[in-house]
Amino acid sequence: QVQLVESGGGLVQAGGSLRLSCAASGRTFSSHAVVWFRQAPGKEREFVAAISWSGDSTDYADSVKGRFTISRNNPENTVYLQMNSLKPEDTAVYYCAAPLPYGIATMNVHQYNYWGPGTQVTVSS
Repeated sequence: QVQLVESGGGLVQAGGSLRLSCAASGRTFSSHAVVWFRQAPGKEREFVAAISWSGDSTDYADSVKGRFTISRNNPENTVYLQMNSLKPEDTAVYYCAAPLPYGIATMNVHQYNYWGPGTQVTVSS
């Protein structure tokens, strides 16, 4: 069992940066891939970035490539999302999610067993 909690959201001007954290409880965290999704008002939840359980593999949505970086620190049970060059269209609630241990991360929002409550990111123009 894994419990996830996001933090680090806030209000930032366009062009600014934020670093989100996804803190996990549970001894199996290092066995879980972790994915960031986001959901803007009136829109469906969309894939942002993913990192494998080992940290060797990452993937990004085209809309954030070159601006966002996902990383993880397994001894600290934390995954990070560094967001640079933020745009107003990045405004959303950001969620981290994890599949079952050793599961492969995909863009399918329905595959994930564990979710955090989300953190709001607002980018002003």
